[in-house]
Amino acid sequence: MFRSPVHWFVLLVIVLLIFGANRLPDLARSLGQSLKIFKSELKDLQDDDPAPTAPAPVAPATPVAPSAPVAPPASPLPPVAPLPPVAPEPPVTPAEGGTQPPA
Repeated sequence: MFRSPVHWFVLLVIVLLIFGANRLPDLARSLGQSLKIFKSELKDLQDDDPAPTAPAPVAPATPVAPSAPVAPPASPLPPVAPLPPVAPEPPVTPAEGGTQPPA
């Protein structure tokens, strides 16, 4: 995005116009302090983590021959009866106050 020196110069001019020359040292100081705190917190987080230990080797699993088929567990709910079929409604004619369906 900012590859040429012209881009950096334009960015610097915009920052000077927005913040003013008097506030730039304060902004840089507060930015530096924030980065310093951020880095120290990251270092503390890395120091708090215990060293990862190597997992114990796992012996390869031996295949087990299938035994008798297992029945599925009984359902705690009773079976549900199917709903009765619903008859379609007769079409409404324009004489009854309805609208004519498109042909």
